Amino acid sequence: MHSSHQCDAFDDRAMFHAVLLTMAGLILITQGCGKTTGATTAPPPLQVRTAEVRQMDVPLYREWIGTLDGLVNADIKAQVTGYLTNQAYTEGSFVQKGQLLFQIDPRPFQAAVDRAQGQLAQSEGQLEQARAQLTLAEAQVAVAQANQRRTQLDVDRYTPLMQQQAITQQDLDNATQNNQAAQASLQASKAQVETAKAQITAAVAAVQSARAAVETARIDLGFTSLTSPIDGIPGIAQQQVGALVSPASGAVTTVSTVDPIKVYFNASEQEYMERARLYPTPQTRQASRDLLEFELVLADGTTYPYKGKFDFADRQVDIRTGAIRIAALFPNPNNNLRPGQYGKVRTALNIQKGALLVPQQAVIDLQGTRQLALVDSTGKVKIQPVKVGETFGKDWIIQEGVKPGDRVVVDGIQQMRNGIQVDAKPI
Repeated sequence: MHSSHQCDAFDDRAMFHAVLLTMAGLILITQGCGKTTGATTAPPPLQVRTAEVRQMDVPLYREWIGTLDGLVNADIKAQVTGYLTNQAYTEGSFVQKGQLLFQIDPRPFQAAVDRAQGQLAQSEGQLEQARAQLTLAEAQVAVAQANQRRTQLDVDRYTPLMQQQAITQQDLDNATQNNQAAQASLQASKAQVETAKAQITAAVAAVQSARAAVETARIDLGFTSLTSPIDGIPGIAQQQVGALVSPASGAVTTVSTVDPIKVYFNASEQEYMERARLYPTPQTRQASRDLLEFELVLADGTTYPYKGKFDFADRQVDIRTGAIRIAALFPNPNNNLRPGQYGKVRTALNIQKGALLVPQQAVIDLQGTRQLALVDSTGKVKIQPVKVGETFGKDWIIQEGVKPGDRVVVDGIQQMRNGIQVDAKPI
């Protein structure tokens, strides 16, 4: 029994201490709540990242969409009519000037050459015959002239003898008739000479015509071999072996010179006139063009490793688009670039001195108005309207509204308000 009373007393004391601890905790909690409601703790400043406005000389780039084309694009067409018997090149492979691409059946054209050579030989024989006839006629003229001189001497000698009655009238008449016959024979011989000369002229013309026919036949025979007129890359064959081709047919294939390769792009009339005003004389204009270097950004977004040079500007502005066509030449030593590709062409046309630059992500676009969130030395934010110019890499060129060294917010700009306090950290 004594032991039971001791246990009950111990339980009562433990319960009493537990109640006291609970009440003390409630008092502390109540006091803590009273302090919290009595005074509000200020939130910490918003942490943002800032960048300084940089000042530097920057090139002003212009960019256009360009189309690649061969420097020379030679259409390979048939100049004679015939059947293709051979394709002597691999499509898309490099070929050299003079290399055989297609062969047209040469047999009919070889026969034409042989026939023309036969006609030439015949004409040359006729020419030699005409020359021999001329030589004979000229000899006959010489004989006739000698006879006529002899008969003339007889007439000249008999005339005074007849006056002296030393000879009869019949002798003088016979001498006179002989002289007249000799004169007629001489005229006939001279006519034969002229005839022979005319025959020679005709024979010479026939020889020249025959030679021209031989040359034409040889040229036609040469046209049966379709060769490349340039070093370049031929395209897909448009006609296959066995096809009948003629001058009226389209191109059998096209060979393009691709090193260097030409890139066409269209510049606006305003851009062209701006350059014309900056460089008003042909000398200054050419000097500025020689200094231009073009970059080519390919369709996959990579920048072509070789720089391009200005080639030419078209003679006129397109009245439909108001643009002028410009061509630039890019080295293509490995023939990686091909006609028909697209890319972006860009170049630095001018240098802006002392340009002010801020990261593009720092610029706030609010319904067409561009703004920056500036942070002063005390950490307060000021929303500043600005006027932007060109882009330079990942930066905007700011024309008005900031000065060098200003700090602009680049991270968290959506939460910026005038006058708020921020904890600015540089990028």
